Amino acid sequence: MRRNAPLARRAAPLACLALLAIAVPARAESSAIERLAAALRLETISPADPADFRGEPFLALHRHLEESFPLVHERLEREIVSEYSLLYTWAGADAAAAPILLTSHLDVVPVPEGTESSWEQPPFAGVVADGYLWGRGTLDDKFGVLATLEAVERLLAAGFAPTRTIHLAFGHDEEIGGEHGAGAITKRLEDQGVRFAWSLDEGMAVISGVFPSLSVPSALIGVAEKGYLTIELTARADGGHSSMPPREGAIGRLARAVGRLEASPMPADMETIAGRTLDALAPHVDGVQGLVLRNRRLLGPVVERALSRKATTDALLRTTTAVTMVRAGVKENILPRSATATVNFRLLPGDTVEEVLEHVRQVVDDPEIEITAGTGNPASEVASTGSEGYADLVAAIGAVYPDAVVAPGLVLGGTDSRHYGRIADDAYRFAPLDLDIADSARIHGVNERIGVENYARCIDFYEALIRESAGP
Repeated sequence: MRRNAPLARRAAPLACLALLAIAVPARAESSAIERLAAALRLETISPADPADFRGEPFLALHRHLEESFPLVHERLEREIVSEYSLLYTWAGADAAAAPILLTSHLDVVPVPEGTESSWEQPPFAGVVADGYLWGRGTLDDKFGVLATLEAVERLLAAGFAPTRTIHLAFGHDEEIGGEHGAGAITKRLEDQGVRFAWSLDEGMAVISGVFPSLSVPSALIGVAEKGYLTIELTARADGGHSSMPPREGAIGRLARAVGRLEASPMPADMETIAGRTLDALAPHVDGVQGLVLRNRRLLGPVVERALSRKATTDALLRTTTAVTMVRAGVKENILPRSATATVNFRLLPGDTVEEVLEHVRQVVDDPEIEITAGTGNPASEVASTGSEGYADLVAAIGAVYPDAVVAPGLVLGGTDSRHYGRIADDAYRFAPLDLDIADSARIHGVNERIGVENYARCIDFYEALIRESAGP
């Protein structure tokens, strides 16, 4: 492959990938599904309370991976990090070439008590039914671990040798912040002086129905993820008996502050990421909606108002404000001495913690309201869409999803890239899942599942990506 070639000149490699012998015999596809199903049966849960953590399922998963992928474990170096996370190194022929990092995570979220009966198939049984494999981890994110290893095993069997070093990192605690998994892996690589040209994590996918008039699937590559900040607003009062209330008590004063915050959101930013997403999709959107999007710079206020009406699209435009908890009062006839609201902000790239706090002070505009900053992380850096890594992703997506239009996007939640991004020039967030808008409710929800054919495509994607980025 010609390194640094413009995307237009990469048509030949792309075509070769599309025609690659990625067609796998049905028997091999069935074996791959069974290996993933066996992994789903191991309850590698990250509980909210660390005291409830069980390590044995993770060790059992290690053993399952070792037995399932013998060539990987024979030819790649494997390190166990923090007892339960895994780091693999596939040495490349060119030691001077910048390495790349492919990541997923081993852990899953719990199934909330009382929701088990809502599942069409048991969440940890790994059942194949109706063309789907059902279970916790099929979408988030055991499929990524197994699909990556399936692709590497297949490439090793075919005699493929990478030109550059490839690392595979699988953390064990992504669902609770990743400090001991991805965080520890990042620290180990950082101490060794490793710097990646780019990394790939979960985050976005191939999605149908982004716009009602968009006739093709959208392959959205996350080029950034939002930050996180929690603050508390507290109002205080004298308290007393409810038979002699003041004109405004602690709860009333707090309610006024909360109302002001909700009525005055942070300003929208249509250019950093959202505008680029729309510009990539607009040529494929039909009707009046397409006409408006293709002229968004002339019709900017119209587009912004339309997107701001829905929570899902408004979140792409701005740092969001969400009042999530309120604490006040102990008895119905006692005036509370204090009232506190917890407000969660998801920071858009470019907005800082300090700017959000200043926004809160100005909007609340009440010196009697105490404003306390709690936990927070800044938004990530924005990865390049003009890099070699982005072009490799576009090529691999085109090989497996030839009808999809590729666009950069913003990840609203958090991923392990909050750690890995420290040691990568560009951190991308994309999983080769074929989903529709309704499927998003299955992630962390009930009836999580992956199509059998979709999983085969996931394996194909990782093989195509490795060939494109580290092939001769």
